[in-house]
Amino acid sequence: MIITRRAFTAALSLTGLAALSGLSPLRLISDALAQKATAADVAKPVSLPDMALGPANATVTMTEYASMTCPHCAHFNETVFPKIKSEYIDTGKMRYVFREFPLDIKAAAGSMLARCIAKDDSGKYFAVIDMLFRQQNDWVLKNTTETLKRIGKQAGLSEQAVETCLKDQALLDKIAADQKYAADVLKVNSTPSFFINGEAVKGVTFEDFDKVIKPLLKS
Repeated sequence: MIITRRAFTAALSLTGLAALSGLSPLRLISDALAQKATAADVAKPVSLPDMALGPANATVTMTEYASMTCPHCAHFNETVFPKIKSEYIDTGKMRYVFREFPLDIKAAAGSMLARCIAKDDSGKYFAVIDMLFRQQNDWVLKNTTETLKRIGKQAGLSEQAVETCLKDQALLDKIAADQKYAADVLKVNSTPSFFINGEAVKGVTFEDFDKVIKPLLKS
């Protein structure tokens, strides 16, 4: 389901949050069979420019699809990603790409806010993403709109700028289009989902990813 402007506005209102808290994903995942996605399919951004850390010419590229309301994504961000960043990204061995795969309307709102705050600044984008994950219980379980306004203010946006951001239909459409591409072409159906050099990887711990990354660096 592609969320509509009306549903999105209702979900961000004080009265609409509880009613829509159990909303299904933005779009139902297609069960149609398709050819396996290629590394090129994974590599190309669709509607929105990629937000990435690490050198563009790195031997290894890790791509994560995440939803801002996903507790497993928040756990990865807090416990696993810092180790990956320290070991591989900060040392220039790997490029890390983060892509939005919102599983509900609140997740879409969080993604929109991060994009509006960061513009084209990847460093600022990842700082906002980290803040949203760390404060996930506050803005997801409580008053979503007011908390997002507070986070936006901390990042330098006025209350009006946050409201304008969350009403940006073009941005919402691009996020939805990228989510649809990931679901239909790459067969992403849960978060977090990971690809390393175009291959889907099932990982939970740092050791899971480390076993995949190290051989690629040696090849």
